[in-house]
Amino acid sequence: MLSRNENEVMSAVYCLCDGTEGCLVSPLDIMAVLPQNKKLNPDELDVILNGLRMDGYFDLIYSERKGERMYVIRLKENGFAWKRASKQKQRDISFKIFLAFLGALATFIFGLILKLFTG
Repeated sequence: MLSRNENEVMSAVYCLCDGTEGCLVSPLDIMAVLPQNKKLNPDELDVILNGLRMDGYFDLIYSERKGERMYVIRLKENGFAWKRASKQKQRDISFKIFLAFLGALATFIFGLILKLFTG
C-alpha cells in the first residue's frame, strides 16, 4: 500500500513514461507533474523514488546531463500494473461506501418497521 506522496510520485512517473518501458526525466519534470499543493524538495523526491524502486515498481539509475541530475527510469511489472491497481482500489472503496450506505438504509427501514408494529 503506497502512501499519498508515493502514489502521487508514481502517478507522475507513469504519466512521464507515457506507456513506454522507460524514460529519462529530471526532478523538475517530476515535480512539475505533481499537484500544485504538493511541495516536495529534491531530497524528499529521492527518498520516495528509492522507496518505489525497492518496492519493485521500476529500476532507477541516477545520471547527469549538463550538470543537472537526471533519472533513468525503467518500469517493471508492478509499475505497468500500477494504473490498473489504482483503479481497482478506487472501485473497492466505492463499493465499500455503497455497502455502508445500503446497511444504513436497511437499518433505518428496519427501525421504521419496528416503530410501526410496536407503536
